[in-house]
Order: sequence, then structure tokens, then C-alpha cells
Amino acid sequence: MSGKKMLQKTVQIGNKLVGEGQPCYVIAEIGINHNGDMAIAEKLIRESHRAGVDAVKLQKRTIDVVYSQEELAKPRESVFGDTNGDLKRGLELNDAAHLMLSVECQMIDIDLIYSCWDENSVDSVNHLERPAYKIASASLTDDELLKKTRATGKPIILSTGMSTLAQIDHAVDVLGDDDLIILHCTSTYPTAIEELNLNCIPMLKERYQVPIGYSGHEHGLATTVAAVALGACMVERHITLDRSMWGSDQSASLEPKVFTRLVEQIHTVEKAMGNGEKVVYETERPIIEKLRRVDDTTFPQLSAPYPGLYPDSMRMTGPKVRELGPNEFEVTYSMETKPKDAT
Repeated sequence: MSGKKMLQKTVQIGNKLVGEGQPCYVIAEIGINHNGDMAIAEKLIRESHRAGVDAVKLQKRTIDVVYSQEELAKPRESVFGDTNGDLKRGLELNDAAHLMLSVECQMIDIDLIYSCWDENSVDSVNHLERPAYKIASASLTDDELLKKTRATGKPIILSTGMSTLAQIDHAVDVLGDDDLIILHCTSTYPTAIEELNLNCIPMLKERYQVPIGYSGHEHGLATTVAAVALGACMVERHITLDRSMWGSDQSASLEPKVFTRLVEQIHTVEKAMGNGEKVVYETERPIIEKLRRVDDTTFPQLSAPYPGLYPDSMRMTGPKVRELGPNEFEVTYSMETKPKDAT
């Protein structure tokens, strides 16, 4: 990996900035959950828009390039046939379908991002309206695909599942870090909670000095929201019309109503994060007056009389400060009887 640079705070995707100080950019990954059906793909786009996401993501692959003939010939029963090749080809939408889906996204004003698994697929969608490309975790080590995708001039979203830091370093060296967003990810479906390793998010931000996001495949929402609290500026989760539908990714996906809740919770936690500066809010001041016995902005001492707190014949003295050690002090107060002439 090349020398460290100053943090790249934001990347422009479409008409939105992604990164530090910006709203979390949420992607609904359709992937292959359309099951090769154009009508399902269109409905997933509309449901994603209704859920409030910023973008949907589709995959594009040239089957005979991505998979070996041996892999394609393996027996695998599906609704499309008896081999793995039948399944892979059946799940792949044709170029005309991708054009129609691109137009659908433009009509409802939602970004369409592509994850291309080979160089030919990059060429086949390059004429479509797409504000960014995503490199799938499986493709992180494919230098030629990385170079081809970077040559489009579009921002790159790099997913890092099943990858070592050395492999990520190399991919970043190949891609360069301009207009780059890196997603922390664990590539299992669904992912076990103990393997999410969300503390990698701040580590990746420190290491690469680019916006860091999160691509999740776990059940539930809490851990994805936690990723945002840890600094993820982009979130990607799979969407499905029904988790019981046929398909390998459906069970690790979110149904539309749940996806809507995820978007709401992400933006709620963003509001709750604040700026990290400890302040006393104006809304707290009535509570101070009601509940705080000692109140002073410089040092703890009585700042106003509190009737009935002490007998009229007593008064508080102090504070007395005693040094216990480096940066350690003991502060004490005492009560004493007022002199007769004291008021």
C-alpha cells in the first residue's frame, strides 16, 4: 500500500456526497433475488424506493467467462434445469432487461449501481446511467477487472469479504484511493453475529483514509445500525420480496417493510451521534434548577442559597484541595458553625 495521506472526507455518487459529515448512503442489493424474472426485478426497485434507500444494486456477469465449463457442468437441480450452468444462465437478465431497469430507476430517481464480475460485463453496462461501480468481494483479487472498472472513471465501491489486509492493500494500490469507498464485509450467508467483526470499521478508516461503509448479510437490524454508529457512511443489505422465496440469497435478505425500518433506524442513530462536543443543552437547565444541589461552571461549590438544606447556624467551607499524585487530587468540604456576627 502506498504512503498514508490525509483523510478523503467525501465521494460524490450521483447527486449525493458520501462520507464524513454526510447522511449514510443506503443501498438495497437486489443481486440475484429477482430469480431471473424481470417483473420481480422491477417490483424490487419500486419497493426499495418506497423504503427510502439511495440506490439499488444489480449484478452482471458473463457466465462462460466467470465460471469454468467444469463448474457449469456440475449437477444442480433448480427451476431452470439440472446443472449449475442452467441455474447461472437462468438467473442472468439480458441486456434489454438491464436497459429497462436503468430507465425505471431514472424515472423514480433512485441510483442504480452495478457489480460486474468480468471485463465484458463492464462494457455491456457502460452505456447505462450508473453513478458508481461496486467490486464484489469475490473479485477483489482480480487485477484486470479492477483496472477495467477504474478506467470507466466512475467512483468505486470495494467490498472486502473473505480478504486479508494484504489483499485489500494490493487492491487499493491497483485502484488508487481517489473516489474510493471501502466496505467492511464478511462473506457468509447469513453471517454469524460473532463473525461480523464490526470493530474493523474504524480500523479500515484509519488505515486507508477513505470513506468506509458496511455490507451486511446477517439476520436482524441491530448490528447494521451499530455499524453506522461505528462510522460506516454507506450500508448495503440484500432486499427480497419474501424471505421464503426460492433462491440462495433470499433467507439472508430483508423484506421491504423491514428494510424501511432499517433506513429509519440508521437515520435516527445518525441524529443521535452528535458532534462529540460535551455541552449542557438549554433543555437541561430546568432540570439543573430542579435537581442539582451544587452548581457552578468552574468548580463545585454552593452558588445560591437552598432554603432548608442546612440549619441557619451552619455554613459550608472549602474546597480544600490535596494533591495525591500526578494528576490526582482530593477535594473536600466541611460544615462549621457560623460566628454569631456572620450573616
